[in-house]
Amino acid sequence: MKYRRNIGFSESLALQMTDFVRSLCWPVEMLIPVPLGKKRLKERGYNQVGLVARPLAYQMGWMYAPHGLRKIRDTRSQVGLTVSERRENVHNAYQADPKVVQRRSVLIMDDVATTGSTILACTEALLCADAREVYGLTIARALTRHGLDRV
Repeated sequence: MKYRRNIGFSESLALQMTDFVRSLCWPVEMLIPVPLGKKRLKERGYNQVGLVARPLAYQMGWMYAPHGLRKIRDTRSQVGLTVSERRENVHNAYQADPKVVQRRSVLIMDDVATTGSTILACTEALLCADAREVYGLTIARALTRHGLDRV
């Protein structure tokens, strides 16, 4: 879906995730997909996380707020970076809109978690904008041979 433009998988994936997400019983009000930078969005033409997040939010009865968070600087791909390089790469790369997230319980959603650096950077931005609570969810978890699966 991410690299081969198989965007038709997104709604099916969201529907398959619904029961699991519902079982978490998180008091979420809104779902925000991790935003892409302008350059990456232009290259790809779509945000793969948003394609799953929108139908998931609908199924859960949550507000879908893709503009509640934006990427304020381009970062390099996280692929191949160490844990510390990943954290530095995305540090202060996101900014949340207080008018959208203030006093709300937010679920931030990403496609793949390797070290959690992106979710952490987004969480920091959301809390700085006065989000009440932030939960994180990813579609997949990377298990690598470099020990990042133990982070």
